[in-house]
Amino acid sequence: MAIPIALTIFRLDWILAYFISVLGNLVPVALIILFLEPISAWLSKSFKIFRKFFSWLFERTRQRYTSKVEKYGSLALILFVAIPLPVTGGWTGALIAFLFGIPFKKAFPLITLGVMTAGLIVLFLTKAGFTIEKFLGLQTLFGILLIVGLGWITFGRIKKQKNA
Repeated sequence: MAIPIALTIFRLDWILAYFISVLGNLVPVALIILFLEPISAWLSKSFKIFRKFFSWLFERTRQRYTSKVEKYGSLALILFVAIPLPVTGGWTGALIAFLFGIPFKKAFPLITLGVMTAGLIVLFLTKAGFTIEKFLGLQTLFGILLIVGLGWITFGRIKKQKNA
């Protein structure tokens, strides 16, 4: 969301908007990776409820997703962060690194690559939206977004029906 806002509301240059958004995303990532483990360890040691919570969280998460992490390895973290959708991204990638015990020196470069890729995707889509609006009009842009959105919803429902 930072890139479209930087380009439309603040009228920043696209290169500056990209680098500010990437940097702004990576600062909390570094803090999460560095400090979440010691904070959770202290909470677990100090409070029984947190010990139970973190034990449940680690067990459940690793049980459900270890096979995918092992199958795709580092690529899984990069791709998860690189997909610019809600609940994906650098902060969630940092939580994943924490849950799977991926050390900072390995996790941070992988998450950085994912954040940079997501930033490029958002930048491309934003610039494409500007171009469509400029040459074809705002109505065409809304029509394209509506068709893509309806297609996405339909695809999701078809996929759910096949899995059921």
